[in-house]
Amino acid sequence: MKHARTWLGCAAAAAALVGGTAHAQSYPNKTVKFVVTYPGGGSSDVMARIIGQKLTDVWGQQCLVDLKPGAAGAIGMEYAAKQAPDGYTMLLGNFGPVVANPLLQKVNYDAQKEFVPVSMITIGANILVVNVSSPAKSTKDLIALARSQAGKLTFGTSGAGSMSHLVGEMFKRQTAVDIVGVNYKGGSQWITELMGNQISMVFADAAPAMANMNSGKLRALAVTSVKRSPFTPELPTLAEEGLQGFDASNWWGIMFPTGVPRPIIDKVGADLAKVLAMGEVKEKLAVFGVEAVSSTPEQFGRFMDGERLKWGKLIRESSIKLE
Repeated sequence: MKHARTWLGCAAAAAALVGGTAHAQSYPNKTVKFVVTYPGGGSSDVMARIIGQKLTDVWGQQCLVDLKPGAAGAIGMEYAAKQAPDGYTMLLGNFGPVVANPLLQKVNYDAQKEFVPVSMITIGANILVVNVSSPAKSTKDLIALARSQAGKLTFGTSGAGSMSHLVGEMFKRQTAVDIVGVNYKGGSQWITELMGNQISMVFADAAPAMANMNSGKLRALAVTSVKRSPFTPELPTLAEEGLQGFDASNWWGIMFPTGVPRPIIDKVGADLAKVLAMGEVKEKLAVFGVEAVSSTPEQFGRFMDGERLKWGKLIRESSIKLE
């Protein structure tokens, strides 16, 4: 009886694989929804439209962006998790709703159990910027200034729990400086405040930082990634400035609701790799200060596991809580 059950289990698995392969060969034969967890007009929305249009061209079927914003990405995550695991609902996941939010607060989804990774699509460093009148000409200058004025320097963020907030907390912990975070509701507000010398520094998203440093309105000191950014190769990494092992980048990737057959996951991953290798796509994504990348599902999964460990440790040890 035991051998019979084993044989039946193997047969069922083989049948599922054959069925999944057959589905993948005809996939997609109808419109694919591409769920974005942020409002229209933002970087996630535009990235999804760039990639979705190219997938439409490759597939001969529509890949339509489906905006589900709200609750710091939670509404879109919950929605996508409940969709049929047939490959016709893709999710554009990124650092906030996939990693940070579940570590900082209770959410009604399990990003690890309810989704499977397909491929990373973009990654990009934040940029440490100060006012052009700041006496800090380098990161080392800034650290020395912060130590000489404990508790007086501030760093602006695009919101509690955002990448810019958590990078600032990582900087505080690694340098042992006393700087105070000031959370805003959006990126444009911190730009105005930094230009007006109302705050001391920002670990900014690349796009607004590059626009304002190129126009001479802000001074850039370093990037937060482990390697120099191809978009600002003149800027050192924080690790090069003495903060050993400092590594923080924002990223985006494609995920499916758990249960999508592996052959479909592999087909979408292969098609994404083709799209992300296109020069036109690379150029359009570079506007946001992010690199077009692709990966296997396993590589993307390991990357996200590493992100959860790294940021979870920081959040616990620094007692970071949302206001």
